[in-house]
Amino acid sequence: MQDLVVAGCPYCGERLELLIDPSGGSQEYTEDCQVCCQPMVVRVTYSQTETDTEVETETVSVELLQEDDAF
Repeated sequence: MQDLVVAGCPYCGERLELLIDPSGGSQEYTEDCQVCCQPMVVRVTYSQTETDTEVETETVSVELLQEDDAF
C-alpha cells in the first residue's frame, strides 16, 4: 500500500502529490518536479510513537529540498 502525500516544490512552489511506499522505511531519492522539471531531493522518514495505552501510531515526514541544499 502507498501513502499519498502533498508537498511543495522547493523551486517553483507548486503543490505536488507524491506516492510514498511505507514498506521501504526511511528513504531519500531524487525526483524531477512535475511542473518545472527541476531535480528535487525527497526525504521520507517514518517514526513510531507509543502512548500510555500502548497503541503505536506511525507518522510520516516528507521534506523536499533543492538538489544543492540536500548535501
